Amino acid sequence: QVQLQESGPGLLKPSQTLSVTCTVSGTSITTNNYYWSWFRQSPGKGLEWMGALTNIGATPISQAFETRTSISRDTSKNQFTLHLRSVTPEDTAVYYCVSRFGSIAITRNENDYWGQGTQVTVSS
Repeated sequence: QVQLQESGPGLLKPSQTLSVTCTVSGTSITTNNYYWSWFRQSPGKGLEWMGALTNIGATPISQAFETRTSISRDTSKNQFTLHLRSVTPEDTAVYYCVSRFGSIAITRNENDYWGQGTQVTVSS
């Protein structure tokens, strides 16, 4: 059973960089055919796919976020991290990491593994 746990800063000020880490258990993030995604959900907005990490370290990023988003990984800790630069209050959301076997999750699917989410609030 794949389990994911997000951890984040909680509160940020505008212009700072958001870094949210997903710690994975039950499989390695380098396991073939597993894909690791980041989503967020904010009040009044639907679920937004932000980007993903493949088992070989490729990081496709949504066009909506590509100018200020990157994803890194630490294979020794079995973790991957979302970095979102120059945050504004509109980046206030619950951030989720998601795992899917076989393809990148860009929409919700009942067979995916989800973390419980971490709330990030951007406020001055």
